[in-house]
Amino acid sequence: MRCVFVQFRCTPGKTYAVAEAIYDREIVSELYSTSGDFDLIAKIYIPEGEDVGHFLSDKLFDIPGISRTLTTMTFRAF
Repeated sequence: MRCVFVQFRCTPGKTYAVAEAIYDREIVSELYSTSGDFDLIAKIYIPEGEDVGHFLSDKLFDIPGISRTLTTMTFRAF
């Protein structure tokens, strides 16, 4: 499995609804509220053989109230 972190910027007043919808999809390992440019950050494990972009688009990015996302890929460095 490949670990990615996805940050979500939500439309004003929609952060809790977006967080609930993300949890309802049952694909995130961890989900946190954050300060700064983005409202939420999720740790997600992408199954082997899945295209990261298609997986995230199909599973998460259609949730109403998301205005922007930032995906950070991880790599085994050590």
